[in-house]
Amino acid sequence: MPALPLNADLDQLRHRAKELLRLARRGDRAATESLAEISPELRLATAQLRIARDHGFSSWPSLVLEVSRRRILSQHDDAAIAAFVKTYPGSATTALQGWVDHPKGASPLGFLAMARYDTAAKRWREVTGTAAAAHVLLAAGAPVDGPPGAPETPLITAASYGDVELVAMLIAAGADLDALSSADAGGVPLGSALLHAAVFGMTEVLDVLAAAGAKVRSLEEAAAVGDLRGWLTPEVDLQTKLRALVMAADHQRAGGIAELVQSGAPVDGVDVRFRRHPLRLAASNGRVSSVAALLAHGADPRLRDAHGRSPLDLCRFGRTNAIDASGHDAVETLLLGAAGAS
Repeated sequence: MPALPLNADLDQLRHRAKELLRLARRGDRAATESLAEISPELRLATAQLRIARDHGFSSWPSLVLEVSRRRILSQHDDAAIAAFVKTYPGSATTALQGWVDHPKGASPLGFLAMARYDTAAKRWREVTGTAAAAHVLLAAGAPVDGPPGAPETPLITAASYGDVELVAMLIAAGADLDALSSADAGGVPLGSALLHAAVFGMTEVLDVLAAAGAKVRSLEEAAAVGDLRGWLTPEVDLQTKLRALVMAADHQRAGGIAELVQSGAPVDGVDVRFRRHPLRLAASNGRVSSVAALLAHGADPRLRDAHGRSPLDLCRFGRTNAIDASGHDAVETLLLGAAGAS
């Protein structure tokens, strides 16, 4: 069953139905047999229902409604969304279905929470209006923590995608700060919103969650937040310290970097669990102050990963997907200088 493409358009779908009907009326065997499974009558309604069922919808109006709903949600126009959900109340709570980029479905709130990543262009982007749009959905009955049994809450999704305004709005609306994703979730299984923000490098979101009182559960999370007090105990092993150093580097916690290196965290170590390296990750994400701090603590800018990529290579690649490349530009300058001096 083919999923709806990202650029699904009602005019195109109507054209497909008309073309299918035209072929059947001209005697095309495949078209005739396809429509005969729906009805012996060669009418436009028959062709439209065929198109709808081919995409997993029970009727043409339900397909039209779904395509219209995604278009309106994607515009983040709270007034338009309010008018739509007033006419179709279930559209605020019923999961989006049948889309190629969401094969398992997505709640309307969850869909808004993913808006910062453009699935068509496969790159990050800045968006506005998601918080206001989400407020409309909540007022229309969307559960702030998502539907029962969902793999993660909208807050976790928004944290993963770095939507600061939406995260703040969901917190104000009473979202569970410390809810965990399911064991089979696609992001960070059994991880909180804070851990998702930490893992995916969403520092602004991380700061909002920490200020709101989100629970810190590990040394790694403490390093990401930038407060190691009480976590660096004598029994902490080097791999845990290294993972914490990676987190501190990704979120530009200079004090944490210094404290972890002084405690024995290997500045050029590779985390055996996730294969992450402090300098290479910081360079990839354009973390200027972290790259400077790691170099000052003796990190080697020439060390390459298992694919032969240096920190400079990763910096240049990371720049191609960055919303703001200024950090990568500064990191490149630092790395070129360090490599020339070594």
